[in-house]
Amino acid sequence: MNGINQFGHIGILMGGCSSEREISLKSGTAIYNALKNCNCQVTALDIASEDEARILSLVRNAGIDVAFIALHGRLGEDGTIQSILEKAKIPYTGSGVTASRLALNKVSAQNIFRKNNIPVPDYIVIRKKDSGDSQKFLDKVNGFPVVVKPANQGSSIGITLVKEKKDLTPALKLAFQYDDEILIERYISGRELTVGILDETPLPVIEIKPKGSFFDFESKYQPGMAEHIVPAVIPPPVAKAVQDFALKAHQSLGCRHLSRVDVLLDKENNPYVIEINTIPGFTATSLLPDAAKHAGLDFSQLCLKLIALAYGK
Repeated sequence: MNGINQFGHIGILMGGCSSEREISLKSGTAIYNALKNCNCQVTALDIASEDEARILSLVRNAGIDVAFIALHGRLGEDGTIQSILEKAKIPYTGSGVTASRLALNKVSAQNIFRKNNIPVPDYIVIRKKDSGDSQKFLDKVNGFPVVVKPANQGSSIGITLVKEKKDLTPALKLAFQYDDEILIERYISGRELTVGILDETPLPVIEIKPKGSFFDFESKYQPGMAEHIVPAVIPPPVAKAVQDFALKAHQSLGCRHLSRVDVLLDKENNPYVIEINTIPGFTATSLLPDAAKHAGLDFSQLCLKLIALAYGK
């Protein structure tokens, strides 16, 4: 891509105050280094406050022309930072306010997927205020294993794979440490896949083979804890179906620029969409950059393309 100066002063927004702060700093640093190596004018902005007025002041005082959002979890993926940047009239990478909010909340996203005939695992929703009678929820779970997850968290934080009834209550307690609303989802035994979406185009399907029982926080961010197979070794019609559902999920929430859609493929090759990430990881072990590289875009080119998309180019 020519004309680096056309991008002006790029601000990398990273850090935040969520449980994903450390991952965000790694993503932001990788993006900063890539753009710096392309001779872009770039500034790293560590967002260490949740006060919206303070963030707005920080962004305005930095004098940036465009924002590359590398904030994972709350503040970054719930529409808050997007709203602040719109007030400051600064273009930014990734999805807008509403799509971000819908995608981060797994309950909202799953409900929209269902309405759009996108296959998802069966699930029930539990709210903290109703959690006193744990037996009531135990009775609703028809068989194990199940996955217990907070509604508004990423990076597999607070998630437990529950194989036996006795382990469900501790899993609920863990999930409620991170959110007041959680899902109990039927566990789909099969292969873990993910599809990056870049500029409304599905990237090659990746199969994830974690060393542990499922793709947890450690598997995502510790080198060597998960193998990425790009492209996934699955029949072409199945790969096409997975990509089609991923793009449909992205579009059903109104996402733009990029996302990463996580999919489970059961033993009969039936895909189930489990979640969508509007600001996926940009670390050395991250999945979307892996898929983009296979599609012909190296890390720097991917970052530059996203800046161009922020400007509507």
